[in-house]
This record gives sequence, C-alpha cells and structure tokens, in this order.
Amino acid sequence: MKKSLKYRECMADVRRVVVKIGSRVLVQKTGRPDMRVMRRLIRDLAMIKKSGREVLVVTSGAVGAGMEVLGMTERPATLPELQMAAAVGQTRLMSRYYDLFKKHGCKVGQVLLTHSDFQHKVRLSNARRTMETLLRHGVIPVINENDVVADEEIRADLALRDNDLLAALVVKMTRADLLAILTTTNGVKQPDATGRMHRIRYIESVNRSVFQLVNAGPSTLSRGGMLSKLKAARSAAASGCSVVIAEGRKPDVLPRILAGRDEGTLVLAGGL
Repeated sequence: MKKSLKYRECMADVRRVVVKIGSRVLVQKTGRPDMRVMRRLIRDLAMIKKSGREVLVVTSGAVGAGMEVLGMTERPATLPELQMAAAVGQTRLMSRYYDLFKKHGCKVGQVLLTHSDFQHKVRLSNARRTMETLLRHGVIPVINENDVVADEEIRADLALRDNDLLAALVVKMTRADLLAILTTTNGVKQPDATGRMHRIRYIESVNRSVFQLVNAGPSTLSRGGMLSKLKAARSAAASGCSVVIAEGRKPDVLPRILAGRDEGTLVLAGGL
C-alpha cells in the first residue's frame, strides 16, 4: 500500500491528461446513454480543466448509442451496419458532450480519427497541430474513431479493442503525462490462493505474466476487455506516460486518481 501511494506521487506533476471512457461506462445495456454517469464524469473533467490541467477525452459509445436509436439489441456483425450505427450514434453522443460541458463553461471540439491517420506522416502532423491548437484555446478535444470510413482490413486487425489503442496513440501524439482508462472494473485483478479476485494496485512492467491474468472476451456493446487495455497501457507507458485503469462508474474516480489516491491499477511510466 505504501509503495503504491509513493508511486502515485507523480500525479501532482500531471499537466496533460488523456481520459479514455469505454462504451459500457457511458451506455446502458439498452444502448441508451447513461446520463447520470455522463453528468458526473463531465463535471469532474471540467473541474480538472479548471484546475489548470489540459484534458483530452477519447470516447467510445457511438455504436451503442446508434443501436438504441435504430432498435438494435445486439452489436451489428457486418461493417456496413456498424458504420450505420456509428453514423447515427455519433451525432447523439457528441450533442450530449456539448450540452453537458457547456453547463460547466467548457468548450469542446470533435476530432474523428482512424488508425491509418497515425501511419500517414502528413495526416498525423495535421492532427497533432489541430489538437495542440484546440488545447491552446482552452477547448477540450473529444476524440473518437471515425468508424464510418474504417475499412475491412482495419476492422479485422483491431477487432478486440474499444478505442483503447486509439487512446494510446493520442497519448503519444500529444505527449500526455497521464492516460486514465475508465472501464467497468476497478483495475486489473488477480486470484489469491483461495481463488478470490483482488485488485493489483500497481504494475511495474506489463509482461507476459500480467497478460495471462486476463481473457479477451468482448461484450455485446464493447470491443475491448482488459487485454486491449493492458496493451494500450504498455504502449503508453513505453512512451513515458503513466497509466491508471479504473472504474469509470465510481463517483469521483478522476479527482481521486489525480489526487494520488489508491484507485484502480497504476501502470508505471516506462514499464515494458
């Protein structure tokens, strides 16, 4: 416990934070946005920004929101249907962000990216410049994958993620100090001798033994799982960014993380 808190002293130095919010944090099982959770998270994000830190949000939930509007009960299995749900849901999701942040006096800007944007030198440079300009003008970037134009090859390669990898790429592009991955469990778990699961307070290195603790089964609303979150954490940590995987539906989770409290699982910067 003492060692975990010692490691978390670095939170006092965080000036730029990327917060990744998963589908199951934002969206109910029906696909309808959970406004109670969204209000609480956006209140906390606004408070973090007003404290002098820069905030970027990587959000999931567009497909889930679109499913509810379209009356779908299961995640679409074909790419055209996924893109349709994303197109319908993205507008709904972004309007919620705009309205809720506005109540706290914060401006937001939508940024839609594909993973191929990070592999193209000119597009990557343009995206980085846009992101820096938004931050310089006090605007919170709200970032999502541009599912509407994602192709079959990209979809096949990234079938087991829920914007986790995108968040890690944004961390590298913006040189963020902290990546907070908000999910539906309070960190990475491991069993004790009796088989009971316990939270791992910190991870010094995301290695094979850590990956063996999780399984990659996705839910009907998200493509992620702890496996994709650990892969994203390893990538972000390798770029010098601290990572915390924590429960996004828990009240005050973000203020607690930034206050250096023992929340979720901390992945140390530089851990490989």
